[in-house]
Amino acid sequence: MVSRKVRTQAGLSTVAWIVIMALVVVAGAGAYYYAQRRAAQPQPQEKIGGTVTVLGVWGGSELESFLAMVKPFEEASGVNVEFEGTRDLNAVLTTRIQGGNPPDVAGLPGPGQMAEFAKAGNLVPLNTVVDMNAMSEQYAQSWIDLGTVDGNLYGIFIKAALKGLIWYNKPKFEQAGYTIPQTWDELMALTERIAGEGKTPWCIGLESGAASGWPATDWIEDIVLRSAGAGIYDQWYRHEIAWTDPRIRSAWEQFGRIATNPKYVYGGTQGVLATNFGESPNALFTDPPGCYLHHQATFIQDFIQKQYPNLRAGEDFDFFAFPTITANVPKAVVAGGDLFGMFKDTPQARALMKYLTTPEAYAIWVKRGAALSPNRKVSADNYPDPLSRRAAEILTAADAARFDASDLMPEALNSAFWKGTLDYVQAPHRLDEILGNLERVAQEAYKK
Repeated sequence: MVSRKVRTQAGLSTVAWIVIMALVVVAGAGAYYYAQRRAAQPQPQEKIGGTVTVLGVWGGSELESFLAMVKPFEEASGVNVEFEGTRDLNAVLTTRIQGGNPPDVAGLPGPGQMAEFAKAGNLVPLNTVVDMNAMSEQYAQSWIDLGTVDGNLYGIFIKAALKGLIWYNKPKFEQAGYTIPQTWDELMALTERIAGEGKTPWCIGLESGAASGWPATDWIEDIVLRSAGAGIYDQWYRHEIAWTDPRIRSAWEQFGRIATNPKYVYGGTQGVLATNFGESPNALFTDPPGCYLHHQATFIQDFIQKQYPNLRAGEDFDFFAFPTITANVPKAVVAGGDLFGMFKDTPQARALMKYLTTPEAYAIWVKRGAALSPNRKVSADNYPDPLSRRAAEILTAADAARFDASDLMPEALNSAFWKGTLDYVQAPHRLDEILGNLERVAQEAYKK
């Protein structure tokens, strides 16, 4: 769910980002080479023993996949991984740090907030914890840069996701005679057609505990990138243009054409605000369907298959890429990722962080589905279904790729962005007020 960007990315070219994001899925160099290099970062060979505490936001299938990921580490090292889950990660983590009792290792709200923790001296530099030569070999440089502050590595990505996908119940969609839209205008025409037939086009769920609103920020980021282009997107998250800029305002309004129209969304606008993001796609699979379209990242597949284990990926449900909005703006995609930082320098924490950068660790989660790996040594053969391979195709076809913008913003601004989207869905007439407030928050946040 989380991700964020720091200024070290400001100078990257479009071509560089295409390469970076394509490597997330397809850069496994082949089974033989992978086997030859798998010892670059060896798993613990000696029993260390003891415990490492991990604080994170995961629950359900995501937590099950993480625990499966660390099980070989526990068996090899004798270290017990104690995971504590919370839906209010930033608040709990900040309180624990202020109380002098941080976890050994924690998920981080994103690169932007990671940088704040690092500059405050809360995080342990990882340059001597992980093998930096192996990191350079196994990761595209920009994944390392996203975890770097002032020349020191502080965060490592545990998994990645492709955002900007629109999911649908394939048999019901086809039975209704609908076709996949290629442009925003076609998407809006399909939306109006479905509503005109007395059905509901969209399922949207913005509830996510203390992080409620983040799914709406993904919508707005997709629209900014595809309507205004990568250059404006970069200026926006770095606060080089104002939140009141007409191009940013237009993105909110385009999102609002769907999310604030009770005829277009399942449960009306109150349903949008009250429905948990992980449960939001469920109405695609009722009989008759409660909705026909759902916007979410690759990780939502895990939620769908947890709720409906008999559904077949690519046959019973599928996705298509968020369509083109402005004709002369290059194709673009948004990606996100979950990263970890080390708050206590212990042998157990060091061993876990080192293990979590290995292709062996990533392959475990990837094989379980609904996650992409930033480690280029994870073979594409590990991806378990056609939807993962489709995600790769979308990445490699993109002319521009960017990291999740809200996750690159300072914590105060990111939180205000989340809340602002909730206020907007509830009261779209307040958009100027909401954007003005976000501009004031941004001006203060970027002074630091």
